[in-house]
Amino acid sequence: MSVPRLGVIVVTFNSADVILDCLESLLSSKGVRLDIYIVDNASRDNTLQVLENWASGDNPYQPPQDMPFHLKPAIKPISLGSGQHPSTGHQITVIETGLNGGFAYGVNAGLAALSQIAGIDRFWVLNPDSAVPEQTAQAFATAPVPPEGFSLMGGRVLYYDTPEIIQIDGGLINTKTGVTGNIGLGKQHKDVSAPDPKSLDFITGASMVASRKFYEAVGPMEENYFLYYEEVDWALRRKNLPLVYCAGGIVYHKAGTAIGSPTLGRPASPFSQYFKHRARLKFVRIWMKSRYPAAIAYSVAKAGQLVLKGYHREAWALLRGSFNRQPPLQVRNLLDDAAAEVAFSKGGKSE
Repeated sequence: MSVPRLGVIVVTFNSADVILDCLESLLSSKGVRLDIYIVDNASRDNTLQVLENWASGDNPYQPPQDMPFHLKPAIKPISLGSGQHPSTGHQITVIETGLNGGFAYGVNAGLAALSQIAGIDRFWVLNPDSAVPEQTAQAFATAPVPPEGFSLMGGRVLYYDTPEIIQIDGGLINTKTGVTGNIGLGKQHKDVSAPDPKSLDFITGASMVASRKFYEAVGPMEENYFLYYEEVDWALRRKNLPLVYCAGGIVYHKAGTAIGSPTLGRPASPFSQYFKHRARLKFVRIWMKSRYPAAIAYSVAKAGQLVLKGYHREAWALLRGSFNRQPPLQVRNLLDDAAAEVAFSKGGKSE
């Protein structure tokens, strides 16, 4: 009996501090063959050097004490791009894009590469600040789907630091404001059953499996969002291909490590506020144009709420993003000139 095969795309940007936990956990996957593509969006830290030192065995890996599950390090050396790992059967390939063109830009590079490999019909997009139990990949590769196929498949994303708490089971869209919501957020993992996939509007980009049929039918992700709402937009283009849910697709996520996304204990960073609300208003202009005034009103109210809590920089970034204005300097300075050209010129264009 042949082993099921699953493509994996991990987009990195300044991910040196988290990428090894992700890769070691993927390499521990059982009952499946993984073709893992690490797509590096011109990291400005030492992500690529960390990968090389780890793969060669020069930097021995030790699982962190707070890892939510037992993890045995893979045998080294590991070839990056020239064959299967002899003991795990998985393969890792690194793609250097040379540009931080945003999340979808990196995902699309991985999709383009994986789609050329015959025998891979499911493409798993996974955040680099994640760790996965050994059975998760097999669950995604073998989960039953409707006869007509599927568009996107999700599972349960749990907080890495509080592994008993759900971050998201799937996403909903507020049809008045374009605000997205996480199903299951903050609830106890053991107390919540799997959601009905028919109730979902989208699958989180932190852990999302796309079918080849869907990719070939609707094409790649929209890159002009730069960050946020790419997966929401993609899901709404699915036409008659349903969303599906894999109960065994468990992922532990270190939320907010790269761009300062919100956690249960703090609001999003100015960088995250700017891009999330700019993307939300862009999404509204495309998909629900009549709701634009309500979406803007939400932004103003949300900014006022942040001000009252003392988060002045976050509020200012939120408003600048919502009105599609150039970002505050502290947001602009987090990107190099090439990335800024993509993010704040092309990515910032209104419809």
